[in-house]
Amino acid sequence: MKIIIDECVPAIVKRRLPQHNIVSVQNMNWAGIKNGQLLKLVAADFDVFITSDKSLRHQQNLASLDLAVILLPSNQVPTVEALLPKIGEAPTNIQPKEFLEI
Repeated sequence: MKIIIDECVPAIVKRRLPQHNIVSVQNMNWAGIKNGQLLKLVAADFDVFITSDKSLRHQQNLASLDLAVILLPSNQVPTVEALLPKIGEAPTNIQPKEFLEI
């Protein structure tokens, strides 16, 4: 399963979940690309997109993409760090086109 984290997600997610193949939007040189185009790029190459952008679900037609999306409640490192066990489990249980809020 290929996972990508949005540029708003702390890098701690990538570093502290080595059991997953996680790359960042920055690693792909996609930083600064607007959500609509970014999601099309992500859906073409990845299975799961992790973000903390709460408006994403309302601004984009996620159902049209073969991509699972995991929404974090915050991009604050202490909050994300406390949720790392749940974040690490989520990709193993999520299905394509599913939207999961942690």
